[in-house]
This record gives sequence, C-alpha cells and structure tokens, in this order.
Amino acid sequence: MFLKVQLPWNVIIPAENLDAKGLMLQRSIIIRLLDEFATKKATKDLGYFLAVTTLENIGEGKVRQTGDVLFPVIFSGITFKLYRGEILEGVVHKVLKHGVFLRCGPVENIYLSYLKMPDYRYVPGENPLFMNDKLSKIEKDVVVRFIVIGTKWLEAEREFQALVSLEGDYLGPVS
Repeated sequence: MFLKVQLPWNVIIPAENLDAKGLMLQRSIIIRLLDEFATKKATKDLGYFLAVTTLENIGEGKVRQTGDVLFPVIFSGITFKLYRGEILEGVVHKVLKHGVFLRCGPVENIYLSYLKMPDYRYVPGENPLFMNDKLSKIEKDVVVRFIVIGTKWLEAEREFQALVSLEGDYLGPVS
C-alpha cells in the first residue's frame, strides 16, 4: 500500500555550500535531503521510501563544531509497505521446486509456496513452471495476483520479506 507521510529530518550542509543569497542554500538543502532519503531505503514502520513530494518547512540552522550547519526540515513523501490481507500483483523472477519468488514494487523477496497454490503442480525442465489442470501457468516473468499472509522486516538489509498465497477468489496469473 502506498502511504503519504510527513517526516522530520535533519539535513547537514557543509560550510562551503553556504551562500549569502539563500536560494542556493535552499537548493543545497533539497539536494542533500534527496540524497539522504535515497540512501535510507526503508524503515520497519513506514516501509520503502519512494519519493519526496513537498518540502514543508526548513527550520533555523544550527552551526556545529565542525563548521557545518544542521537544518531541521519537515517534508512530505510517499512510502510503500505491504500489509497482511492486502491483494497485490507481482512478477515472478525465480521458479523453484517448492515455490516461486516474486517482485512487487521495491519488494524483492516475496515467496509463494507450492502449498499456497491450490491445484498447481510443479513441471520441471529447462524453464520450470507451475501449471494447473486448466493449463494456467506460473513461470518466470508472469504477473501473479496474490494475497499477503505475512511480512518480516530484516533490519540488517533494511528490507521486507513477504509470504503470499493464491488461496482466494480471482487470485493467480493475470493475463
């Protein structure tokens, strides 16, 4: 699910980037904020950081001992987080004997177990796939609609993993 969030952030501007006019200062703050925002990747509570939409407020700068200036800023942004019970679509990127891995937006590790694919059976070969009696296929690069049954936050990698299912109406490969 996409979320609109308002976040406080501290932006540090090196002394050499400071300018008396102020316009270059605001530009430096925005550039620094975007750089830091991109490297943060995700948090457990808010999900993946996707975009900064508006810069709401730039607080008064505080000079640090190093000569750099710290500016408290408040901005709005868009994040993406998976929730249990949510129905989403993802693209299969790996097919294994016991299930498939999907990608959905910034989430790379979404696992769909063969146990959660009713009526599908594994077909081994050069390009392995899962197929049901109606010849519906789940293979690499196929878009699949699924329901999220669980998520896990990995602090070290700063990313989420999800476990999903096809048990429900209108779930499965999307044509």
